[in-house]
Amino acid sequence: MATKVLVPRLGEGVDEVTVTKWLKQVGDSINELEPLLEVNTDKVDTEIPAPASGMVLQIVAQEGQAARVGELLAIIGLAGEVVDSGQLAVDSSKPAEKVSVPIVTRPPTANYQQPTTNRDLGFISPVVAKIAAEHGVILTQVQGTGLNGRITKNDVLAFVESGKKTTTDRGPQTIAHRPQGPSVVAIEGDQLIKHTIIRKSIAEHMVMSKSTSPHVLTVMEADMSRVAKHRAANKAVFERDGVNLTFTAYFMTAIVAGLKAYPMVNSSWSDEGVLVHKNVNIGMATSLGEEGLIVPVIKGAENHSLLAMARSVNDLANRARNKKLQPDEVKGGTFTLTNHGISGSLFAFPIINQPQCGILGVGAMQKRVVVIDDAIAIRPMVYMSFVFDHRILDGASADWFLAKVKETLENWS
Repeated sequence: MATKVLVPRLGEGVDEVTVTKWLKQVGDSINELEPLLEVNTDKVDTEIPAPASGMVLQIVAQEGQAARVGELLAIIGLAGEVVDSGQLAVDSSKPAEKVSVPIVTRPPTANYQQPTTNRDLGFISPVVAKIAAEHGVILTQVQGTGLNGRITKNDVLAFVESGKKTTTDRGPQTIAHRPQGPSVVAIEGDQLIKHTIIRKSIAEHMVMSKSTSPHVLTVMEADMSRVAKHRAANKAVFERDGVNLTFTAYFMTAIVAGLKAYPMVNSSWSDEGVLVHKNVNIGMATSLGEEGLIVPVIKGAENHSLLAMARSVNDLANRARNKKLQPDEVKGGTFTLTNHGISGSLFAFPIINQPQCGILGVGAMQKRVVVIDDAIAIRPMVYMSFVFDHRILDGASADWFLAKVKETLENWS
């Protein structure tokens, strides 16, 4: 009796996933509920657990391949058995089921793996990839001693010291470099960085957005003195509740005030008319480093206190960076905040997250000289860049919204 692993339904409206990484290979043993593979949908990486214990007998969907809900991903069965690659009917209503399939028995092997020259390299760290490229090492010839046979830095250095063949007499070689960012083809001279699934998704969405709506930018500057003072006075109190009080929570709360005052900003364009959303669901652009960015959504933000907002910001940001988000948590946004100031940027021209009406970019907070009541003062200032869909808003209505955000921040109490 073998178990089929099928593509589960990961959320409402999610009909297709892309296989990004197999965590186990054919011949590997696995325990029930242990992560078997990672899939991506809407830039969210999700681990698919094994529905049963046993050995991975067959992998059907390869990395980079798209698969629809209910389609076959792999077969798990008994050690020493392989599945005949005959016709296997699948039931798309279930993520996995135990079924009778033709089994071909071969003599059991203690540590079965594919031939070394053809095996999947699996996880290759940037350090390992760099050392291999510098020394012309063919990684398929290196025996890994790390977890699950992973190739480590010491494995490559030991291989180099052994004086075995390298790429110096074999020509160029492709080095897998999946986990920390895009893969790199090791060649002399220029390097081709292959697109990741996330990077392709970002590119497609950005191009689509710019060609969908007329983008207009308006910029205002906010004095963050009161917010900074409030944060300094309450940061320790929030920490006792296990919450890190960041400036992002204040910006999110100020955006809610602006959207409540001017509901047309919390809307989407349609051919029939402007759809004004009842709930305020604010997306929070979160950097994933070299891999790109993702936008988890705080839903029902209009009902959040500052404490609840800060807690949600912490939770979504942490889970986004640790690839623990669910597909539904990046859907349904009605407005987006992008805090590009984290990397030192003063102001920017963000791209609207379709089909939303607008996006607010927040720059780095800096102490600057300003004139207050005809006197020179030094204040913590921040530029706010509001990009809006000119089909929905005009300059005046956009400025009214941004002025409300500014007012909320400057009069924080």
